[in-house]
Amino acid sequence: MSLSSSSFFTVSERICAAFIPIIAVVEALILTMSRCFDCCHESEKGRRCLSELSRLASETRFSTNEVEALYELFKKLSSSIIDDGSIHKEELQLALLRSPYGENLFLDRVNAINQVFDLFDERKNGVIEFDEFVHALSIFHPHAPTEEKIDFAFKLYDLRQTGFIEREEVKQMLIAILMESDTRLSDELLEAILDQTFADADADKDGRISKEEWKAFVSKHPSLLKNMTLPYLKDVTTIFSSFVFNTEVED
Repeated sequence: MSLSSSSFFTVSERICAAFIPIIAVVEALILTMSRCFDCCHESEKGRRCLSELSRLASETRFSTNEVEALYELFKKLSSSIIDDGSIHKEELQLALLRSPYGENLFLDRVNAINQVFDLFDERKNGVIEFDEFVHALSIFHPHAPTEEKIDFAFKLYDLRQTGFIEREEVKQMLIAILMESDTRLSDELLEAILDQTFADADADKDGRISKEEWKAFVSKHPSLLKNMTLPYLKDVTTIFSSFVFNTEVED
């Protein structure tokens, strides 16, 4: 396969493709949560105080009612193994094994699952707490500011958390998505794609992409962010319709 025969790949499409495993994990998590909610009985529900729900609503793109719905789903996930009010990595893995994608998602995307967990875990204390959970999902909301999506996408690529996107990190993600799609490229073509990407994005030519360079790159290729929006988060209570009959919060 020559470089010319791969011309259907734009720069943004090549980079955007690397997001697919991450977004698939987030989508599977949301589908799993909806199933958890359907089997949740009123007697099992604990209520978050209204002031906390309102605070999280003010910090995110969700309404107070939707934050309450997310809490009921969070509670089911966080008590599946250890009932301590936080989601542990094992509980996230268990939830995804129970998703419609099942074992295939878990086996094929272990790295993506771990990366999603690490990004949700804002405090880096090894668990996902409720406010972290809501904050992270809010990034994928259709009304979330573009700036937030750009910053989050940067963190997705900054695998080593150095504050820069390095060539090897982009290469790892591209190799992973090519393997997943059963696409084979020669080493020469892969390096040519990386060369072109960094020629476009690495403005100061230091071999890595800074956050400011990333923002400029995304402004030229806005389709990079197309997978950073999950339309159905626009109305969480529509996804989990049974919730509206149980909520005690009025927006």
